[in-house]
Amino acid sequence: MATSSTEANTGAHTQGASKQTMAIGAAAGIAIGLAANLLRKSAVQAPSAFAGNWDKALAGEHAAALKIFDLLEATPDGAVARRSMLLAQLKHAIGKHAFQEENVVYAMMRDHGLTEAADHLNHEHGYVKQYFFDLGEMPKDDPKWLPKLKEFRAMIESHMREEEEDLFPRLRSQLSEEQNKHVTAAMNKEGFKLA
Repeated sequence: MATSSTEANTGAHTQGASKQTMAIGAAAGIAIGLAANLLRKSAVQAPSAFAGNWDKALAGEHAAALKIFDLLEATPDGAVARRSMLLAQLKHAIGKHAFQEENVVYAMMRDHGLTEAADHLNHEHGYVKQYFFDLGEMPKDDPKWLPKLKEFRAMIESHMREEEEDLFPRLRSQLSEEQNKHVTAAMNKEGFKLA
């Protein structure tokens, strides 16, 4: 039985409307996904952005990383999944933090005569990556895992103290208020990229 041209037109119209509805749905889904990602990034970077000056923001990020170390150190050897999850959180937090320091703060240190110190701090970031690699490669229930984590923490706490108690105050005092505001804004912009 042959279909009439009216039935064919109705079918074609229905298919076209269906495709249009799917396209609108896909576009809405993408828009919602992008907005959700923007909100997530804002929430991750917010504590640093609201901390005020760049040095206070970085000190706050140091404290947040140490809290994750505390949680990791409290895990028993059999808590493989928890250790893996917390190590991933720590790696993300410190990775974002290091990105901000390397791309803004250490560069500003070099521009203001603290080249050797900036290079030293940057060099230590290489060892941070090594610790993350080593801890990631080790079985999370290995009895040597927790001592390795504690060794990492001792190294990173020394790095943080050097920044907070000596090098960052030295840089801050060399910069004008306008330059310090610029460093804060630039650092937050870099942090937002990886948040």
